[in-house]
Amino acid sequence: MKKAAIIGCGDVSAVHRQVIEDAEDIELVGVCDTDPAALAAATAGTQVPGFADLEEMLSQTRPDVLHVTTPHDAHVDATLTALAAGVSVIQEKPVAHEIDEAQRLVDAVARMQAEQGAAAPKVAICLQNRYNVSSVALKELLGSGRLGQVRGAYATVAWSRSPGYYPAKPWRGQMARSGGGLLMNQAPHTLDLIQWLLGEVTQVQGHVSTDKFSDVSEVEDTATARFTHASGVTTCFYGTVNLSAHRPVEIELDCEHAYVTLRDGLEVRWADGRTEHWDERRATAAGRSYWGVSHELLIHDFYSRLEDPEPFWISPAEGMKCLRMAKAVYAASS
Repeated sequence: MKKAAIIGCGDVSAVHRQVIEDAEDIELVGVCDTDPAALAAATAGTQVPGFADLEEMLSQTRPDVLHVTTPHDAHVDATLTALAAGVSVIQEKPVAHEIDEAQRLVDAVARMQAEQGAAAPKVAICLQNRYNVSSVALKELLGSGRLGQVRGAYATVAWSRSPGYYPAKPWRGQMARSGGGLLMNQAPHTLDLIQWLLGEVTQVQGHVSTDKFSDVSEVEDTATARFTHASGVTTCFYGTVNLSAHRPVEIELDCEHAYVTLRDGLEVRWADGRTEHWDERRATAAGRSYWGVSHELLIHDFYSRLEDPEPFWISPAEGMKCLRMAKAVYAASS
């Protein structure tokens, strides 16, 4: 039986809590938050001890894994505190709110691995959409060469937010704490899939704006970008949280032998007239449907690999890739 603890008792922590509670081989031993109301609700809902101080929780509960589900600007400090105590970490995206903070974590992990080797605690960044049926199938198709040359790609995240979304959790609309808006909060999974599927991004053009929520937020609610990959292929991206209702995330690939649409599943329309479909799993964990369906797969995979000698495959260095994409769009827009 592995022991788990959670720091950050906000919205996305519910997903982690349910996966832990549903697992037969994971026991939740503590929760931590500096907000007394959030901590009280979490302790009442989990019936485990609550703590306002992370080091105290780690010392008293001695978990095997800490789940970091705090606001963006608190990710790295919490993760480094756990690693220093010998505790492995599953950390929510983004890897950090700023590049230098992310690099601090990447460097610390590299030093720890060099010093401790296979005994070093592990770190996962929650880019769980890599586990989606559609993502895995498309990755395999691209690797097989069956699709032929990719001529271009398109991706979109078009969701809805109310004016109350930002005041309810003020850090969301504060650049200094969130590191950005749509590109840092809603789009990281899509940015990650773009580079994971199509390769390293070497050039970025783009623009961000706050079209609807400028009276309650200083971060962007809309973004456009053109990402050029090392192969020369380009991906055009559009994102907004200004719709009246959520649309499914979409990634489309114009390929030599097929047109591919990743949208709540995968559809491949082959040039010879055939069409193939891969249905997506339905979410079983708590949380909002647009968060995706694969948190539990990533979490279980991480726990199953705790004794493996190599680092977890979705590492802080992997998480840096989509963070750099977001920050490059901001730089191009300034």
